[in-house]
Amino acid sequence: MRIATWNVNSLNVRLPQVMDWLANANVDVLALQELKLTDDKFPHDVFAEAGYQSACFGQKTYNGVALITRHEISDVVRNLPHFNDEQSRVITATIQGVRVIGAYFPNGQAPDSDKFVYKMRWLEAMHQWCASQLAQHPHTVLLGDFNITRDDADVWDPVGLANTIHCTPEERLALQRLLDLGFIDSLRELHPNESIYSWWDYREFAFRRNRGMRIDHVLISPDMHNGLIGAEVDKQPRKNERPSDHAPVIIDWTPPSAS
Repeated sequence: MRIATWNVNSLNVRLPQVMDWLANANVDVLALQELKLTDDKFPHDVFAEAGYQSACFGQKTYNGVALITRHEISDVVRNLPHFNDEQSRVITATIQGVRVIGAYFPNGQAPDSDKFVYKMRWLEAMHQWCASQLAQHPHTVLLGDFNITRDDADVWDPVGLANTIHCTPEERLALQRLLDLGFIDSLRELHPNESIYSWWDYREFAFRRNRGMRIDHVLISPDMHNGLIGAEVDKQPRKNERPSDHAPVIIDWTPPSAS
């Protein structure tokens, strides 16, 4: 089972890129972030024609998340229960026996901003949601644009960017609390000694100079650990004309019944 996440930074702009990528990547589940369109504008028909089911939770101009899959989607939950939020950031569903939580974590803007306060409140609500899902579903995946680096290995300039957004101790502690629930950082698990990035700024030739960060993650539940056989960032879409500033992150997992 191949599971991926990709912040496409506007599905309207990058739908052809997404369809081209799907045609070649052979993924079973793709979580998308930053759709930047409302549900009525979501191209369900385009995905269906290519053999995919889809569930979305959109918002005009900002945010928006979706799950794209070759399989049946069931038990869909939009946003975080018990957290009052006007922003469309989370979509959860069961696909092939896996509970998939696709999320676009708040950016936070700056550590001294109201948006950072919102981010920390949101992260606490996400922690509670993940704890409840892990308790109910042995096979759970939390994936998306976290807007958080796990540690300095995820940052091209850890000294210069220390204590800036994505790299603050508060954000990293919140990510660690998610890991403490039992989640496993799939990419780090299989590539423990490598600095691998998933996001590069559009400015200053950051991608060409590999000045990036790893802020997109795929976390898997403990019961999925033994079946984890691959994890990578596909940098090819970042080389497209008018690319997203993020690249897809992919894992390959063998379900117990297939092992």
